[in-house]
Amino acid sequence: MKRTHRLIAPALALCLALGAGAATEARELKLSTPTPEPHIMTKSARHMAKAFAAVGADDTIEVFPANKLGDVPTVLSLLQSGAIEFAIIPVGDLANRDPSFLAWFLPYQFATLEEAGQAAKSTPAQEMLARLDAQGIKGLGYVFPGQRHLLSTRPITSVAEMSGLKVRAFPNDIFNAWWRELGAAPTALPLPEIMPSLVTGVIDAVDVDIDIVMGLQMQKQAPHLVLTNHMAFPAAILASGRWWNGLSPEKQAQVSKIVSETQDWAIATQTTGETAILAKLAADGTDITTLDDPVLAEAGEKVRDAFLDRDPLIRRFYEANQN
Repeated sequence: MKRTHRLIAPALALCLALGAGAATEARELKLSTPTPEPHIMTKSARHMAKAFAAVGADDTIEVFPANKLGDVPTVLSLLQSGAIEFAIIPVGDLANRDPSFLAWFLPYQFATLEEAGQAAKSTPAQEMLARLDAQGIKGLGYVFPGQRHLLSTRPITSVAEMSGLKVRAFPNDIFNAWWRELGAAPTALPLPEIMPSLVTGVIDAVDVDIDIVMGLQMQKQAPHLVLTNHMAFPAAILASGRWWNGLSPEKQAQVSKIVSETQDWAIATQTTGETAILAKLAADGTDITTLDDPVLAEAGEKVRDAFLDRDPLIRRFYEANQN
C-alpha cells in the first residue's frame, strides 16, 4: 500500500504541473480588419498587436487585413463562434444588426474628428457596444478613419451637379437616404469592385474617407475630391464573447486598457495624418475642393429628422453630443 502511494503522489504532482502549464499556454489571437495595410483600421490593429507584446501578455495577436478571413458577415460569424478573437468592423455594418448605430451617421453632427472621438466615450456610444453582448460579441471601443467626402471622376461644383450621379455608398439606409436627398443614385458595391467600376462607368463617384482613397489609390481613376465632411465613419473594435467570457477579470482589464489606449492613439494619429494624406493627394494631381452650398445643410436636417427616432438611443446619442 505504501509503495502505491509513493507512485501515485509523483504522478499526481506531474499532472497538476502539466495542467497549470496548459492553463497559461500562450495563444496566437486572430484580429481581422476589412482594410488594406495603410488604412487606420489596420494600423490600429497593428498598434494593438504591438501593445500586447509591450505589456508582456501571454498571448500574441496576428493581424489579418483586407478581409483575409472573409467578408464582414463571415468575420462576425467567426467572432460569435469563437473561431477568431478580435475584429475591427465598420459601424455601418453593425447598424444593419442594431439600428442604434445609425446615430453615428446623422449628417453634420461632428465638425471635426476630435469631436467624434469625444462622442465615442459618451454613455450612449458605450451602450451601443453593450447591446452586442446579446449577439455573442463584446464591443470594446472605436477607431475613426475620418469624415466622409465625395470622390468623383468629374468636377462637382454644386449639389445640382449631383443629380443622377452614381455614387458608391455604404449599404445601409441612412447613406442611401442622404444621397437620394441630394438627387444622386446610391449604389452598393463591395470594396474590391470600386476601382474597376470607376473605370467602366458603373459608378461616377464614391462616398469615402480619404484614408481609403490613398490606400486603394482611387484618385488614379477619380481625381476630383470634394471635402464635404458630411458624416463621421467610425469602426468598432470587437472581441468574441465566448473568448472574452473565458478571461479572468485581470486579463479583461488588461485588454480593455490596451483598446482604450489604441482608440486615443488612432484619433491622434488620424487627426495629424489627414493633413499629410491631403498633401500627397494634391501632389499626385488630385483636384481638392470644398462645396459651400446651403442645400447640403438642408438635406442634412431632413435626413437627421427622418432617422432621429428610429431607436431611442439615436436621439439620446445626438442630444448627449451636441456642443
